[in-house]
Amino acid sequence: MEEKEPEKKKNELQIELSPEVAEGEYVNMSIVTHSPSEFVLDFVRILPNLPKAKVKSRIILTPSQAKRLKEVLQRQINIYEANNGVITDNAGSNNPGTPISFGNSGMA
Repeated sequence: MEEKEPEKKKNELQIELSPEVAEGEYVNMSIVTHSPSEFVLDFVRILPNLPKAKVKSRIILTPSQAKRLKEVLQRQINIYEANNGVITDNAGSNNPGTPISFGNSGMA
């Protein structure tokens, strides 16, 4: 009698993470804008004494995926704060103002 391999889940997704992407990018500001069909997240690195800030990564999401991201971030923040204490909001310390963009925008 042949041994059967365990059945793989039909909806299993393998996600590949290259070494370059795994290194990540340090950012200290994010800008979120949207249109009727998408949310755009720009992740920016601001360095002291430099007149320009550089967008290090841009992510474009559907509205439903943006909402899922909000929910998973909230869950992770709750876990973090339960283990490490409340995260303080220091938005006023290095906030250069709202950039020019399309749609409504917000910075974090």
